Amino acid sequence: MDIKQYKGIHVYCEINKGKIIDNSLELLGEATVLKSKIAHQPEVTAVIIGFELDDYVQIVSEHGADHVVLVDDERYKEYRPDYFAEALAEVSNKYKPEILLVGATTKGEEIGPTTAMMVNTGMAAHCVELNIKENGEFVQVVPAFGGKVLGDILCPNHRPQMASVKSGLVSKQFFPGKVAKVERFNPDVKGYGDKIEILEVIDDNKVKVSLQSADLIVTGGFGIGNQEGWDKLEKLAGLLNGVTGCTRPALDEGWTDKDETMIGTSGVAIKPKFYIGFGISGAAHHTCGIKGAGTIISVNRDAHAPIFDVSDYKVIGDWEKIVDALIAKLSK
Repeated sequence: MDIKQYKGIHVYCEINKGKIIDNSLELLGEATVLKSKIAHQPEVTAVIIGFELDDYVQIVSEHGADHVVLVDDERYKEYRPDYFAEALAEVSNKYKPEILLVGATTKGEEIGPTTAMMVNTGMAAHCVELNIKENGEFVQVVPAFGGKVLGDILCPNHRPQMASVKSGLVSKQFFPGKVAKVERFNPDVKGYGDKIEILEVIDDNKVKVSLQSADLIVTGGFGIGNQEGWDKLEKLAGLLNGVTGCTRPALDEGWTDKDETMIGTSGVAIKPKFYIGFGISGAAHHTCGIKGAGTIISVNRDAHAPIFDVSDYKVIGDWEKIVDALIAKLSK
């Protein structure tokens, strides 16, 4: 692979419910930051795959795209991982970007690794930070060993260098009135043809308020202990006009079945005004997801729980007695 042929930063821009998702717009912003750190100032390209895409050009332009590639065809009207991944791989083969960023969403986690396999490169998943070294190397920072350490991932011999990032970890940029050049590219994708049939499209609205837009989040960990305890957190969150979030053990135990409410490196990053955590030990793969929170209040029996190291207020005690008292007070 002649890596000298590869120039530019591509961002796969995902569409959901007729809009470019925030995660993609954040990655366009991050791409402009990376661009400023690279000596040859690579072009930032937004790659949009779907049907009837013209209305999306201006929004990606004003969020940092210098160039927009539209893969616009009726076959992409509904999401299919085989078609979308193959199309993204063909865009990469044609335009040869040095870096390709994908949102760490349900779709991105299918499309990204599949594309990487197709173009014979690697992909660092769930990055918490992206950097450019002084020598121009692209560094993808990922949590390792259960989030206890951060590892630098390099891809020196293959291109594009691919990374996925969860929403909320990097910031949007806005360039009012910016106009990007637009190019249409329609590769001949084969996919799996009629071996895949879309039977139904289900709009899942289980989560009324997303964690990323909530001002107050009540979060529970393994220390909650059981479903009855979790139900108390749900009640408290309702009384506070907030929503509930969780750590992985709470989800694994089945106390909540909403994957979208897991906070951390394999979940979502949040930026509420208030985060209130109960029974959470404070593993790094969770705490990296709450770095953007305004005020962090934690309740734990263990005075030495790591969660207290990142908290503004710590309460050492039985979480259930405190929640019961809060519910009784707020119910009045």
